[in-house]
Amino acid sequence: MSAAPPKIDAIATGANIRALIKNKGLKVSDVQTIFGFNTPQAIFKWMRGDALPSIDNIVILAHILDVTIDKIIITN
Repeated sequence: MSAAPPKIDAIATGANIRALIKNKGLKVSDVQTIFGFNTPQAIFKWMRGDALPSIDNIVILAHILDVTIDKIIITN
């Protein structure tokens, strides 16, 4: 029997997104502007682990944070 597939840990991924944004020297408002969001609510949801970015937003996030996607997503 094969091992269970990994699951995304939304809380750890959110904390990681928060840390990566901070380490890059960006503010939530900077990320909001880059994404063209009217409000920062989606970004705060990502950082709390209440929601995960869509795949296209993860690609953009990886680009602006200068990391690979696997450096953003935390699995368990």
